[in-house]
This record gives sequence, C-alpha cells and structure tokens, in this order.
Amino acid sequence: MTVGILALQGDFREHEEILRRIGAPTRQIRLPEHLQAVDRLIIPGGESTTIGKLLVRFGLLEPIKQRAGKDLAVWGTCAGAILLARALSEGRLLGQPSLGVMDITVRRNAFGRQLDSFEADLAIPALGDEALKTIFIRAPIIERVGPEVEVLGRLADGRIVAARQGRLLATAFHPELTGDERMHRYFLEL
Repeated sequence: MTVGILALQGDFREHEEILRRIGAPTRQIRLPEHLQAVDRLIIPGGESTTIGKLLVRFGLLEPIKQRAGKDLAVWGTCAGAILLARALSEGRLLGQPSLGVMDITVRRNAFGRQLDSFEADLAIPALGDEALKTIFIRAPIIERVGPEVEVLGRLADGRIVAARQGRLLATAFHPELTGDERMHRYFLEL
C-alpha cells in the first residue's frame, strides 16, 4: 500500500514524515500519472482555492474525483476537507474548483483569522480512549453531514471537526503537526 500525498501546496511534508515514521510507503503526487501508483491520497492543509486551481492546472481534479472513495481512499485535512465537501455554507467562490465528493457542508475559516488559531484535546472514540491533541489553523467546520456520513469528532460545543464517509475522511484540524500518529494509522485502515 502506497500513500499518495498531494504535493502542490500546503503542509504535505509533515504528513510524509509521519507516514515514513510508521513505515507506510509514500509518494508525492504532482501529476495524474503519479496517482496510478497509489491507493490512498492525503490532501493536506494549505489554501483551498490555490490547491483547487492547481488541481485543475496539473490535470489532477478529474482523475481524483473519478477514483475518490472507490479504489482511492482520500483524506482531506483542513483545506483538503474543504475540497472534499459537496457544499460550502457560504456557497462556492467563483472559479474555485472542488472535488465535491463527500456529502458534507463546510464553512471556511469558521474560527476566524490566523491569529485565532488554537489547540484542543478532542475525544475521537475510533482512535481509543486517550484524547487527541488537535491544532486548528484558519480551520473550517463541518456544518452538515449527509445520511451516509459518520461523525468522528466534535469540539466541546458540539461543532463537527472530523467525519468519515466510507473511504473518505475529512478533518478540520492538522494531525500532522502534533506528532500523534493515530489519525494517520486510522486512515491506513480505511
């Protein structure tokens, strides 16, 4: 099993470091032909509009969309979750490409600006009893989930920050920045 990490923009190197540490082979994905060698893909945090435009520019949008959730497990963290979402609560921005493959509605920058970034200990039962330290940086929030979507994690106020739909995983936070491997191990099991 080789895990592809979309390496167009964002914090892809941090994901790669964790996966290497746990012994999972990785491949940086920059072109459509790179997708042929992977059965899992991480879309990292970064800037969702920029990543979406680069997906189009490098011919990756449609190939990912066609395989996502089928023979390609896909995990979107922060900006990646925005790209996976079928809808944005504020509507799609003009010209913002999206995969739109997961039945969730996401609100971009739900916590405010970069200065409003924060950390939280999060209970995610699928990962065990120990709370997961999470980092939110200009993070989205999942405002609605469809009937096939399982909520994996919520903040103390009830807002959804992690969800799964079959082989699709969306997290509003950055698990690659904490050093905790559990979320990555969970993704490998999808």
